[in-house]
Amino acid sequence: MGRTNPTYRDALRAIEERWAEFRRALRRRDQPRFDRLFEYARKHADASGLLNHQNPLLPALLSIDLEQEGRLDDHEERLEELEAAVATSDDQEAAPPDANP
Repeated sequence: MGRTNPTYRDALRAIEERWAEFRRALRRRDQPRFDRLFEYARKHADASGLLNHQNPLLPALLSIDLEQEGRLDDHEERLEELEAAVATSDDQEAAPPDANP
């Protein structure tokens, strides 16, 4: 019987365990951020597993980058909406009142 390779999810879990001491040394406010990065990597575990890269940290890092890029896109979209709302509000305030008696 041949050997089976560990799944990508197993490899990712092992990476997270290797970084456990680093996580414990982080400030409390940074620990949830650290955990979130591994959540991002787990979201793309299916695609990363298909890649079957010999260094599982690289697909994890790219997965994290993808999630952060998505968050940036969401923030930029929200910022544009807020800027448009402020511009509309400024335009309404600058408009002269109706001259109707």
